[in-house]
Amino acid sequence: MRGLGLGLALAVSCAMTAAARAEISDNVVRVGVLNDISGIFQDTNGMGSVEAARMAAEDFGGGGKGIKVEIVYADHQNKADVGSAIVRKWLDVDGVDAVVDVPNSAVGLTINSLLRDSRMTFLASSTASSDLTGKACSPNTIQWVNDAWATGNSTAAAMMARGGKEWFFITVNFALGQGIEAEATNYIERHGGKVLGSAKHPLNTPDFASLLLQAQNSKAKVIGLANAGGDTVNAVKQAAEFGLQQSGQSMVAFLLFINDIHGMGLKVGQGLQLFEAFYWDMDDDTRAFAKRFGARPGMNGKMPSGNQAGVYASTLAYLNAVAATGSDHAKDVVPQMKKFRGKDKLFGDVTIRQDGRVVHPMYLFEVKKPEESKYPYDYYKLVSTISADQAFRPLADGGCALVK
Repeated sequence: MRGLGLGLALAVSCAMTAAARAEISDNVVRVGVLNDISGIFQDTNGMGSVEAARMAAEDFGGGGKGIKVEIVYADHQNKADVGSAIVRKWLDVDGVDAVVDVPNSAVGLTINSLLRDSRMTFLASSTASSDLTGKACSPNTIQWVNDAWATGNSTAAAMMARGGKEWFFITVNFALGQGIEAEATNYIERHGGKVLGSAKHPLNTPDFASLLLQAQNSKAKVIGLANAGGDTVNAVKQAAEFGLQQSGQSMVAFLLFINDIHGMGLKVGQGLQLFEAFYWDMDDDTRAFAKRFGARPGMNGKMPSGNQAGVYASTLAYLNAVAATGSDHAKDVVPQMKKFRGKDKLFGDVTIRQDGRVVHPMYLFEVKKPEESKYPYDYYKLVSTISADQAFRPLADGGCALVK
């Protein structure tokens, strides 16, 4: 009887503990959008990501339970120490419950480590490092949109299928670029291709002339741009001046977005190959979202990038999990998110795996010629679709099949 009494007391205690935790802190769910608002990622993320998060909160509508949602935001300036200080304050002082977006893998990996086993959820919708579902895997993290494994392997596979056997890389000397180049090189060499060279550059480089000359002189069939944002735009613009694509070399951008193409123009970008998880003009659902996004304050008709779509989708999925569990604690919300299997309006058929990787189809696009574009932001033509099971690293190879 004494044992039974102790068992019942323990069960009641555990139930009370779970009930105490399963609640919304401060009676409001705060989501912090952390990104580059003033630098090279301001168009693909920036305030557009903030508006995307606000759209998700509005569409959530309290989850049928009157749940209050507040969206806050900050600029990490592409500096890991700045991003870490912001999130630590959000965690310790401001009562923020989830961090979303975070372009720049160095910043994202720092945030991932900081939030491990905390009450906060990390919605890494723009952090492309594959380490988030590998050696740095965390029970607090969900990773949406792209990652270096998907970007490197799937882009290399699609280009090699079109005859691109010889490669030269122009790579940002940062965790993101190095990871993409390593993944793509591994695929290329395993499938009978060759990497003829690689040129590295620092983040936010204005002059790519010497790097492009190296690429041109290599005679590689494919020039892979393993960078992002303003760096990719500058490289493509200067490549057009060199006439690289006209001379028979193909150029592929591993991380480029609709905003970047809009900025450089179709005359410069035409013929460029790029790898995307989202395109605003894919179907009725993506077009409806994009039209709403373009009408938001400050957007002035702009179409959303894949990263901004990822902020919307991940924020809404998080809020739905909060409503389902009655809690904004990561230990409750993240396992609930990982139960999702179904249709996402922006990313198609979606599964959230146990390692936190959200898998969905990916696409290789080619930038249209100016005369092929019929209306504003009509910039892409679909080259190939990569299914979800092919686009992302298999769970068994991810290094954290079961997150503890």
